[in-house]
Amino acid sequence: MTYIDGFVLAVPAANKDAYITMASDGSPLFHEFGCTRHVEAWGDDVPHGKLTDFYRAVKATEDEVIVFSWIEYPDKETRDAASQKMMSDPRMAEMGANMPFDGSRMIYAGFNPIVDQGGETKGGYIDGILLAVPNEKRDAYQALATKTAGIFREFGALRVLEGWGDDVPDGKVTDYKGAVQATAEETVVFSWLEWSDKDMRNAGWAKLMEDERMKAELPMPFDGQRMMWGGFASVFDK
Repeated sequence: MTYIDGFVLAVPAANKDAYITMASDGSPLFHEFGCTRHVEAWGDDVPHGKLTDFYRAVKATEDEVIVFSWIEYPDKETRDAASQKMMSDPRMAEMGANMPFDGSRMIYAGFNPIVDQGGETKGGYIDGILLAVPNEKRDAYQALATKTAGIFREFGALRVLEGWGDDVPDGKVTDYKGAVQATAEETVVFSWLEWSDKDMRNAGWAKLMEDERMKAELPMPFDGQRMMWGGFASVFDK
């Protein structure tokens, strides 16, 4: 079963080209270690929130842009083996010494997909979402997310994936749990929607907001006030 490593980080706007170059140079190593897809998406429509948002999640400064990124593996075993290889490979150490961003503020974790619809075509625009779900409400969340994913697909989304936190470490400066103010009884969800482009994304959301199925009173099995989301333009996908 597919396994996801999800990342959120802040990159100085002036370092965009250097960041894309780093991703391009590093991706062959990830594939060598077993990854099946590596995506980097550059912040484009990332709002500030009242309680949580992507900027606070990684303590971004005014001159930095949020990057939403993930690496897919065929299963957790392949991912775990890849992580071990990365720790000892001198090529990875060299990359780590020349990163065009502050790695101490990057958040990352491993996620098991509980919803994965579509995926036949790569998207050029990404909606990235983070939230915390009470563990006792996992089934209710999965059911709601499955229903909503089907509607998004009707309205043009190429893929909808919901990743349930599996290997979510505590960080020294930032981490996923702090980003969404998760309690000990909650699990972090890393989610995304892929669209062909921003216009299709905007049209899809407009249709969703008018759809009677979404206007119905749906029980929310999580605290929506702590959910964060944003729009990201794909800058690397291989």
